[in-house]
Amino acid sequence: MAPSPKMTSLPPAKRFDWSNLGLRVASAAVMVPAALAAVWFGGWAYLVLVSVGVTLLSFEWGSMSAKASPVRVSVLVMVAVLAGVFLMHHDRYVLAWAAVAVGAVAAAMLAGGAIERRADAGLGVLYIAPAALALVWLRDSNETLSHQGAWWTLMLFAATWMADIGAFAVGSALKGPKLWPRFSPNKTWSGFVGGLGAATAVGASMAAFSQFQLNTWAAGLIGLLVGLATMGGDLWESALKRRFGVKDSGDLIPGHGGLLDRVDGLMFAAVAMAIARLANHWGWGH
Repeated sequence: MAPSPKMTSLPPAKRFDWSNLGLRVASAAVMVPAALAAVWFGGWAYLVLVSVGVTLLSFEWGSMSAKASPVRVSVLVMVAVLAGVFLMHHDRYVLAWAAVAVGAVAAAMLAGGAIERRADAGLGVLYIAPAALALVWLRDSNETLSHQGAWWTLMLFAATWMADIGAFAVGSALKGPKLWPRFSPNKTWSGFVGGLGAATAVGASMAAFSQFQLNTWAAGLIGLLVGLATMGGDLWESALKRRFGVKDSGDLIPGHGGLLDRVDGLMFAAVAMAIARLANHWGWGH
């Protein structure tokens, strides 16, 4: 798909705004405990959390990608992804992925407008759905995969958050060469390495918990993979925002921007963690 001309004319991404640090901390203080509680208790609380997230992400995607018809595209993406989410929750794995595939095609056909914008509607489904389905399977797998779903989901959150924190802390302290200046001018190689190190350390520490049935090397490798996926998701969203000519995906979260700005790394990381969880169920990493 050809890049939009806006990519080259958009001003450089804004730097971290220290003036709203208190607002960012306050937002996180509300969001993080709610997310952790939903993960721990599971069931309908967790399904509602994922469904609300999908709905918000779908509307942010519609607002970014379809200026002429944001509501139509948002609804098409939301319906397609939620169909897969509810099927996954009820252990209809093949049907869940089939619903996503059909939903992506349907969104592209019904979105209207230019071919490129139709393709963006289908891309929205393919972008949001894998993460949503992976999150549902990862937590709900506690019933079929040794009652470990909550622990693996918490490990995902911990490794993802530490990757972000490590990248920010080390990158701010050491600075140095830029990682991908065309799309994300503020990210550095030092931050990239710092984030990977933090995620790997968190992953390795999880081997101490018997619930995971992981040796230290395997747990550390999972942390590294989750860290890589987190960084990849962050860079991918930066490229998307450049393509659509926006600085933030929205303004939903005070001090943070849109929900997509906060969970871009988690979306890729969830898929990586689900793959690692499945591999562990088949005997890897014990």
